[in-house]
Amino acid sequence: MHPGTRDQAETGKRLTTLVGLIVTVAAAIVLAALVDIVQRPPRTIATGATTATITFMIAVGTMVKARVRIRSTLHSITWNDVAIIIGVAVAPLSWVLIGTVVGVATASIAMRLPTIKIAFSVGKNVLVAASAGWTLGLLEWQWAPAGPAGFFGPIAIAFLVATLLDEIVTIPVIAIASRTQIRQQFVNNWDLRVSGAIVRLVVAIGTLLTLQADARFLLAVPPLVLSLHLAYSTRINTRTEQQAWQRLARTTDALNVVDLDQVLTTAVTQAAELFSADEVEIELREGDRTVRGGAGTITYDGPAAEPTAVDGTVLTTSLEGHDRAADVGILRLRFRGPVQLSEREQYTLRTFASALCTAVRNAQAYAELARVADEHAYAATHDALTGLANRRHLLDQGTEQLSSRHAEGVTALVLIDLNHFKEVNDTLGHAAGDQVLVQVAERLSGAAQPTDLVARLGGDEFAVLLRGLPAPAVAAHRAEALLATLHEPFDLDGMRISVEASGGIAAAPATGGMAELLRRADVAMYQAKRAGQRISTYAPNRDTADVARLTLGGDLPRAVADQEFTVNFQPIVDLGTGAVTGAEALARWHHPTHGMIDPLRFLEAVERSGLLPAFAEAILDQALVAAATWRDAGFDVPVAVNVSPRSLLDARFPGSVTARLRAHDLPPDRLVLELTETLTLSQLDVVDRVLSRLRDEGVRLALDDFGTGYSSLSLLSRIPVHELKIDRSFVTEMESSVEAAAVIRSTLDLGRSLDLTVIAEGVENEPQRRALWELGCSGGQGHLFARPMPAGTLLAALRRGSGGRPGLLAPPLHDAGAVVRLPASRRSATRGRNQPA
Repeated sequence: MHPGTRDQAETGKRLTTLVGLIVTVAAAIVLAALVDIVQRPPRTIATGATTATITFMIAVGTMVKARVRIRSTLHSITWNDVAIIIGVAVAPLSWVLIGTVVGVATASIAMRLPTIKIAFSVGKNVLVAASAGWTLGLLEWQWAPAGPAGFFGPIAIAFLVATLLDEIVTIPVIAIASRTQIRQQFVNNWDLRVSGAIVRLVVAIGTLLTLQADARFLLAVPPLVLSLHLAYSTRINTRTEQQAWQRLARTTDALNVVDLDQVLTTAVTQAAELFSADEVEIELREGDRTVRGGAGTITYDGPAAEPTAVDGTVLTTSLEGHDRAADVGILRLRFRGPVQLSEREQYTLRTFASALCTAVRNAQAYAELARVADEHAYAATHDALTGLANRRHLLDQGTEQLSSRHAEGVTALVLIDLNHFKEVNDTLGHAAGDQVLVQVAERLSGAAQPTDLVARLGGDEFAVLLRGLPAPAVAAHRAEALLATLHEPFDLDGMRISVEASGGIAAAPATGGMAELLRRADVAMYQAKRAGQRISTYAPNRDTADVARLTLGGDLPRAVADQEFTVNFQPIVDLGTGAVTGAEALARWHHPTHGMIDPLRFLEAVERSGLLPAFAEAILDQALVAAATWRDAGFDVPVAVNVSPRSLLDARFPGSVTARLRAHDLPPDRLVLELTETLTLSQLDVVDRVLSRLRDEGVRLALDDFGTGYSSLSLLSRIPVHELKIDRSFVTEMESSVEAAAVIRSTLDLGRSLDLTVIAEGVENEPQRRALWELGCSGGQGHLFARPMPAGTLLAALRRGSGGRPGLLAPPLHDAGAVVRLPASRRSATRGRNQPA
């Protein structure tokens, strides 16, 4: 048997026993009354008329009730005790008892109450009437007493005895039926019950005084009592509704908080009071969370609802807004017995559910905003890979430390750079390199003091801000301890590798702030690298800052604004036909003072200056203008532009590219963006999104310098490229190096299997051209065909052509229409491309 069913059965058994006991005692009293009536029949007709009137009054008082629901139990405030007191005062007790039985039974049957309730009501009122009559008898009460005390005192005492007996008999039955504590039922609404009893006592005494003046006024008592009862019921109902609306207003106000836990706790506890429910449960759809409790307490808060101990009526309503556009969960009110809400309570429930829906949505939205804000704040100040502080956080913390008046001790900075870390990436792949960086971060964090700040500045460069040092010399010892943690080999999937590091130490300068401290530590670190030392401390007399590089960095804003950057183009040629199939854009800086500056010198300065977006847009504009000019002249030649890895971290980059294409009215497939394979491409999701957006727009992607690193295949699985460019080092050594030739053949095989175009860089002579063509390479670029040149010069070369053929920069390897015997590799490549899919 279910535990709830067993509890209900036990409750029914206890209730039946108690009611049976009350009915048994009442039956004995009624039987004694009948015997008394038989032995002493009435002598006048007035006794019968009085009894009939009292019976009618008792029936009316029983039927007309003021109901107040407490949990699942309806408390009925009746006036039949007034009729009973009047009856025992003006008529023989035996006749009043019979009238009580008849009046209560008739009224209960008319109201179609269950049998057990009829029996209980009859039995209880018989006991009340008997106790009142016996009390008056013991007090020797007379209808015409000598004075007021003799009249009011016994009536008040009898009414008090009857009221107490009513409470003593009724409340245990209600407690058992509603499964609540008897003490709690005695305490609940005691003020309402006491005030009602006083009013009824006053009415009973007033009625008796009226009857004492003229007994015929007894006929006017029922309408008077009924009128008073209706007025009192109206007052109770008005008061109840007013209190309910006030509680609803207070409850909805209490829900106006942004903490979801507080919203749910307030809703559960307040709803239990507002609807007089035994238990309230809120089930949220988002987060699979259920909160349950009662008045003043939460009994459950978890992911799934456990079985409840409250069996009975369950009223369920959805937590919807007024527009029903949002449904955040379910509100359940549980009662231990049968309950039917009034129209006012139903409206209150809908209003409360709507207010709770709004409160939950607001709290969830605020929590999400707070979470996102925390994530953004953390991401803005921490490195995504290692979780260490980033450059921005280091600069902020260092600036705060150096500017603080309350800072104690010496502040110093240790800059740590991993030596030959690129070899780890190139040999084992960037995933292994990332593992090394993570382990380095863990070791540095473990060796640092609680007051230190460990940061990753980017790539394989780390920094540790030392605070509160007793003396500058202590920084060297601390730096030694930090680098010593990197001596032990690193474990990468069972393979142990050693990584060396160099460190630079600088104490906080008197001027220049954190930027100067970082620059000095950087100078010291490079001094250590050049000297072959592990650690070097900054010394002003050895500060050999690259003044020329600093000067170039200062000239960059002017160079971008004055369009000092120009673009030359190196054509890409079909190795077999000699026709131009594309052109690579190469940036040049014509400095007004220093003349032509090598890209390797200024590109790094551009990336560090923050001018990369403006620089990239300027170069892209010139490249697209050239492509449009060639197209208008009849040469539809795509243009290839190199992309800095930093641009791939800018989510706005694809939009800038597509905007430039639209501005120059060029199809997206006329632009090829070349990605440098030897540079570390971050594994951040933003890189994947940027490249995917560019490819989706129709822009072609090429992987430059392919084969120089061992991460090529892993990059191809992430980057949706269209072309591979074989690095010039392999082309140069292909005739003398078996390994170089093998790399070229494997790259060509890979390109054919992935349906990618393969272009060889650095083609310097005809034997290289023919050898590449025979291996199946379709395109190449190099000094054999042309050196980088301005756009106009390339257009003139296209018009001039080779051998009188415009668009060719080299004679074809065979005449048109000639029968050419292809090498085996070339034949297999051709068959591979012509085979049906």
